[in-house]
Amino acid sequence: MTDPLIPAVLSFRDNGTPFSPLYDDIYHSAVGGLEQADHVFLRGNALPGRWQRRRIFTVLETGFGMGINFLMTWAAWRADPSRCERLHFVSTEKHPFALADLRRAYAAAITDPAIRALAQTLANEWPMLVPGTHRLEFEDGRVVLTLVFGDAQQSLPDLRLRADAFYLDGFAPAKNPELWTPAIFKSLARLAGEGATFATYSSAGDIKRALTQCGFEYRKVEGFGWKRAMLVGHFAPRWRVRRHEPPAPLGPFSSDERHAVVIGAGLAGCAMIERLAARGWRVTSLERHASLAQDASGNPAGVFHPMISRDDSVASRVTRAGFLYALKRWAELERLGHAPSRGAPGLLQIADNDDEARSMSEAIMALGYPPEFVTPVSAADAQKLAGSPLARGGWLFPHGGWIDPASLCAAQCAAAGDLLERRFGVDVRRIERSASQWTVFDTAGEALVRAPVVIVASAHDAARLAGLQHAPTRSIRGQLTLLPPGFAPSLGLPVIGEGYAIPLPNGVTLTGATYELDDTGTAPRPAGHLENIERVAQMLPAFARFAAHADPAALAGRVAFRCVTSDRMPMIGNVADEALAARDAERLRGAWPLDLPRNEGLFSAFAYGSRGLVWAALGAELIASQIEGEPWPLERDLAEGVDPARFLLRALRQGSLPG
Repeated sequence: MTDPLIPAVLSFRDNGTPFSPLYDDIYHSAVGGLEQADHVFLRGNALPGRWQRRRIFTVLETGFGMGINFLMTWAAWRADPSRCERLHFVSTEKHPFALADLRRAYAAAITDPAIRALAQTLANEWPMLVPGTHRLEFEDGRVVLTLVFGDAQQSLPDLRLRADAFYLDGFAPAKNPELWTPAIFKSLARLAGEGATFATYSSAGDIKRALTQCGFEYRKVEGFGWKRAMLVGHFAPRWRVRRHEPPAPLGPFSSDERHAVVIGAGLAGCAMIERLAARGWRVTSLERHASLAQDASGNPAGVFHPMISRDDSVASRVTRAGFLYALKRWAELERLGHAPSRGAPGLLQIADNDDEARSMSEAIMALGYPPEFVTPVSAADAQKLAGSPLARGGWLFPHGGWIDPASLCAAQCAAAGDLLERRFGVDVRRIERSASQWTVFDTAGEALVRAPVVIVASAHDAARLAGLQHAPTRSIRGQLTLLPPGFAPSLGLPVIGEGYAIPLPNGVTLTGATYELDDTGTAPRPAGHLENIERVAQMLPAFARFAAHADPAALAGRVAFRCVTSDRMPMIGNVADEALAARDAERLRGAWPLDLPRNEGLFSAFAYGSRGLVWAALGAELIASQIEGEPWPLERDLAEGVDPARFLLRALRQGSLPG
């Protein structure tokens, strides 16, 4: 029998194939679900008692469905005066609801006013149905929902967290056998914290055996409703078999000891300031310029959008996650009254040629992206959107656009409030660790500040300060051109491709940017202006007429320098102890990232290249999560793709690091 609350076809598809589920334990109705969630999962895990007076408590659920278990847990947290400071709820879901279907399901099934209000709040924040990890924050960031859209068999091994309680939902071996394989339970054991509890309404023998084999002890207790028995228990392995322990917080620190130094006040540094302050950390910001956002982050505007690739590469997945997370954070800044300056939603990317337009349209369809994420557009449709003739079609990002980076930096610092101490005109020379503290010194050798945590976010100088010998970065000169009002056709939205054209509110069109390796020239050049205009003219033919009559020497512009790595990915996370790794090079030749020795309390956030707007907020959230021992906001393989130790790891594996 088909459950009336489940849509016939869900919007999230595997390889573009519609999924038409019949009711089974993968999807459970909310009818009776509130009571079941309380009896099975909350009471079965001895909640709320176990989270009381703790700083962080993490629940991991297998199968989000409609989110009834989350809503009931959230409600219990709200009602508990002794609740934990931060509640993390992490859940996987292979076939998430489309927003309209979710709203209909809630309206039909939830009558409790308090739970219905929470359900409405959740629906208002419901993410786009694209694969990957989605971070949603409620209660001013004190309740964090991390949704992983994908198959549990693939997503659970890629999670990085320490679970305090497991909600083993959807376990019915006869109907959904993929959720009770030994690999699933091994993944749960890898994520279990000390004394982690679990509860499940299934009591099948196969599940009992799998739990026991993976270090869990269980007992059968009275069930709920038509399920007469259920299992509860805890993680109690008889021997240690894990190669790596789940993440743990630095410290422990008292509230007075939560103090971090952020070196650099551009996009990377200011995002870091906001994410740390949101967790109650005091932050000392050190910036060599007289004000924030003076280097590449000081450009008049920058575009932000996801990256689409036919193979859905690591770079595409990281950029997609960063883009979606940035939109959430910017919306929250606006809600708090710290709105950055940005344009209306919408950005158009023009294909380089007709073959690319065709192949990328096929990739968008094959990957099942919803139209609110990206939509292929013909040349005719693209021209209507842009308000100007275009060389060819491409794809539209409805939520892409442009933003003023300096205003974003200012908004993030404003959100930090009194927790932020700003120091400008400070040139940092070196950092040293003594006991559990880092000391930051200036060029005169004077100690500037001491703190247990330092985040190096100073772009070109970051590798040197962090002591990274294995960080192949280069400087890319980028010259922008400002076209005065009336110089070029007005555009309805930003257009990008070989170059970009951004219509600013004052009638100016921003174009750019040149890409010049290891060029140190700081003054704009006429040749650079001409290059920018000519590249835009290849996308927008109407610009060609203006380019032919332009006097490049009379145009205004700006030069900034991007910091990029050899693999074009950023350097985000805990910095490795390269000296210690070199001394132990032979043993570490077969190492994985988690095997590497790390500099406790030292993190980096740099080499963002041209993607600082989409990477900075997610990078800051990743580092803040690592500091606090919280669930990571993206999959482990993606975190390894931006790990500042990845180049050291390659050198170790290749045997090119002297022991």
